Amino acid sequence: MARKQEEDRRIWRVWVDTRRRVVSFHEAPGCQLLEFRSYELFQSCIDGYTAQQYRYQ
Repeated sequence: MARKQEEDRRIWRVWVDTRRRVVSFHEAPGCQLLEFRSYELFQSCIDGYTAQQYRYQ
């Protein structure tokens, strides 16, 4: 049960620059922060950026 509670508190973060079409997994100047409390929603977002051919850094 403790593991489930730990997962419920976890936050996944990405920084996105839609002008340059870049997704970063660390804080980056000029990028908008997106935070997810659901891994499934986080993964869906990443899949969407991949489909749009965003670059990752």
